[in-house]
Amino acid sequence: MFVNRAKREERRFFHKCNVTLTNTISSLPERYVLPLPQRPTLDQKRHCSTTVLPVIDLSFLENPSLRSQVIEQVHVACKEVGAFQVINHGISISFTNNALDAAADFFDLPNEMKMRLASNDIREPVREKMGNYAMAIHGLHEKIMEVVFESLGLRPDYIQKDIEQGSQVMAVNCYPACPEPELALGLPPHSDYGLLTIILQDQQGLEIADKNEKWQSVSVIKEALVVQVGDQMEVLTNGRYKSVVHRAILNLDKKRISIASLHSLAIDKKVTPAPELVDEEDVLSYKEGSFGDFLHFLSENDIVKGRYIETLRIHK
Repeated sequence: MFVNRAKREERRFFHKCNVTLTNTISSLPERYVLPLPQRPTLDQKRHCSTTVLPVIDLSFLENPSLRSQVIEQVHVACKEVGAFQVINHGISISFTNNALDAAADFFDLPNEMKMRLASNDIREPVREKMGNYAMAIHGLHEKIMEVVFESLGLRPDYIQKDIEQGSQVMAVNCYPACPEPELALGLPPHSDYGLLTIILQDQQGLEIADKNEKWQSVSVIKEALVVQVGDQMEVLTNGRYKSVVHRAILNLDKKRISIASLHSLAIDKKVTPAPELVDEEDVLSYKEGSFGDFLHFLSENDIVKGRYIETLRIHK
């Protein structure tokens, strides 16, 4: 569900249940077993290390002598990793805990009860606990975007109106414990289309691909939020910041809840590289594209076999 920030009365957030298994079975149903090349096999897991993403303290932004340090940290993280974690971000722990509790309570409901909560009415009021968290994340996204633009040498308020009129999608995912986690994935490798994705998770399970295409497991840090670079940001920065490929693995013993807030420009707004980031040395490297174009791509293609961003790159 797309949320136009200019029309708050139309706010509604998409709760997505990415349920793959139940924890009451002793073996993985055949329909969930992935082909060998796509599995997080035991051999791969032995080579998968846990990484602590760059951790950035956003409270330093309020200190004039430390602000430039934060901007440089964001620049390095976006350029070298495509993701980072933020602490002291200003979102109350009660908001994050309440959002996780609301998600867990929803997924514990019988299917019949879940269906009663389903609605296609975009004017339906937002549930209080998830709504409080979503509104707080909306403000955090705008704050981080200002820092990202500064890290690129742009004005903090660069394309501010476009960002204010953009969309926010809340994807609330549940990954039950899996009896054979080496044979399946919670989510296949992909990159998010938008500018930034901000993730709250209660258990380890998020993995990102590093520059050597090796999987790195993202540590769960208390009260931290994960920030990931999306495809729109890659286009906007003319490739200076690359979108990060990530996936969700499953756990043998624990259920995992994640709440991903995906932030994009308006659905039909075309995104092009910032003119300030294109010159003789850094030639134009991307065609324009929109969120709507991305959705059309999804409807006709398998994301396991190709990424939308590849269709926009001029120099591959």
